Amino acid sequence: MPNIVLFSGSSHQDLSQKVADRLGLELGKVVTKKFSNQETCVEIGESVRGEDVYIVQSGCGEINDNLMELLIMINACKIASSSRVTAVIPCFPYARQDKKDKVMSRAPISAKLVANMLSVAGADHIITMDLHASQIQGFFDIAVDNLYAEPAVLQWIKENIPEWKNCIIVSPDAGGAKRVTSIADRLNVEFALIHKERKKANEVDRMVLVGDVKDRIAILVDDMADTCGTICHAADKLLSAGATKVYAILTHGIFSGPAISRINNAAFEAVVVTNTIPQEEKMKHCPKIQVIDISMILAEAIRRTHNGESVSYLFSHVPL
Repeated sequence: MPNIVLFSGSSHQDLSQKVADRLGLELGKVVTKKFSNQETCVEIGESVRGEDVYIVQSGCGEINDNLMELLIMINACKIASSSRVTAVIPCFPYARQDKKDKVMSRAPISAKLVANMLSVAGADHIITMDLHASQIQGFFDIAVDNLYAEPAVLQWIKENIPEWKNCIIVSPDAGGAKRVTSIADRLNVEFALIHKERKKANEVDRMVLVGDVKDRIAILVDDMADTCGTICHAADKLLSAGATKVYAILTHGIFSGPAISRINNAAFEAVVVTNTIPQEEKMKHCPKIQVIDISMILAEAIRRTHNGESVSYLFSHVPL
């Protein structure tokens, strides 16, 4: 493809390389380093004048450092006369801070702040995946393509769960009802949801199951798992309600704090995540974690964007 340059930030170089390989491109030369006072320095090592630039940087690891690195890379390309800069952010940082809650009226809306920062840095277009709240797209005045892992999830279920026709898709909270109903409809199976009551953030007080899971394979589906308290409680609830096996499928496996030990101690057959966040280290400590590769979805979105084609095909199909 002519007039296209693909750069990788330092957050997830393995995914960037897979995207580049899929597109038949070499990753652009970029050097990122830190000065002794911890300031980030980025040097773009090739001409981007008049080029269509794509920068792959996921919101994971050292999130604040990686976000700052992305902003500097966008700005460096913009002032080097690139024709368009697209930030490919598989896992959008600060996506959970998308509204003021009732408890704390002075809380920030940090996702909006991140959107403003990306726009001011010079991004012309954002490609991301499974935003925690789809209204975050409205925080931007530039084009945002929010891709979905759902087609890849459906493919994984059909290929890896032999008795999938006897499964029930479960949302671990009421907020994910739309996500599970969409998957359940496309598999032609039933769905259930768990209503959870929190006394404070990251701590679940009690759970109520709405739906019948008796003698069925329960598949928990969510957009992200952080400390995994919710999905592990949900797994226990499903087993006590008569489910035969429990799987968890999550787009973004953050797995911070006690998450890995919780998964190891829980009764999951498998915890399936996409590679929007690097999982190699986590997989060494937890054999239950399995990964769905979504690099081909991102690569196809980049190819279609560059060629001015529709991206909506990817909302329901996995590119071959």
